[in-house]
Amino acid sequence: MARPGNASAPSRPAYQLLAELDAGFDRIIACAREVVDRWQASRLPAWSFDRETADADWLRQALLDLWYVDGQDGRVTRSYIGLVAADPVTCEAALALNQAKAEFSERLSVIRQQSPQLIPEIKARLPIRHPELNDHLGGAGLARLNLKQTWRALPIAEAPVERVRLAWYASGRSITRLSVAEVERKLMAFDTESPHIRIQLERLAGIPSSEPLAQVQRQAPLMRANLFYRDPLPDGRLRRAMNAALPLLVPQAQLPHHNLPPAQPPAERQRARRSDERLEDTPFLPSLRVFRYR
Repeated sequence: MARPGNASAPSRPAYQLLAELDAGFDRIIACAREVVDRWQASRLPAWSFDRETADADWLRQALLDLWYVDGQDGRVTRSYIGLVAADPVTCEAALALNQAKAEFSERLSVIRQQSPQLIPEIKARLPIRHPELNDHLGGAGLARLNLKQTWRALPIAEAPVERVRLAWYASGRSITRLSVAEVERKLMAFDTESPHIRIQLERLAGIPSSEPLAQVQRQAPLMRANLFYRDPLPDGRLRRAMNAALPLLVPQAQLPHHNLPPAQPPAERQRARRSDERLEDTPFLPSLRVFRYR
């Protein structure tokens, strides 16, 4: 049987794709509630980066905050940084939640490939299925589903942790290698009558068609958690780094030692360049953030 995200699967009617996505969304909500209920029953401790009390209401809000609020940048997701001591049944529920999120993401991928025109409808229709979720944010102008917040996974440590070091990571960049033809198509999507677009098209025409180009997108700052395990993992590792936009579950009865990072990320890029060090300093095509390789 083809997996939901298999690009080779035959196209299916829109109503079938939407019905599967509806069921997948319902499963995410049910699994998130199960995580909260099991953790609350365990009476184990938690810690929140920006709230004085890390209780079941905090965890519920973190797991069920799937929406855009008024004025939110569509490229940005809200973070709920914290640590949660979790017993085995809570960890089991968390793994089920992540599986539901992964399946939802795969189904979204199929829809983007086969029926991308359905995406706006999806963002508007799914919230209607669970109107009571409005309550957990106090009805704060919720309107559309934030797909990124829906499918992002809950971080789970695979073994007990001795300590966690949290640090802002403000140096993330997404670099996509593009051909001249691909860049030209992207430029042609702009208003080609605009002088600055015409200049960039002429500049592009002046380089070899075989030359690779790089499109660079700076990513929003995020919190990274460096985990130091009590005992070596089966592969011998004693530490691991992972993104921590949602509360980090640790499979133990007590919270590990942890630091308190600054309240705000650094204003400037902190790390030396790596993957983009071979790129020119100045964008070749500013409208697309496209650079030439040195």
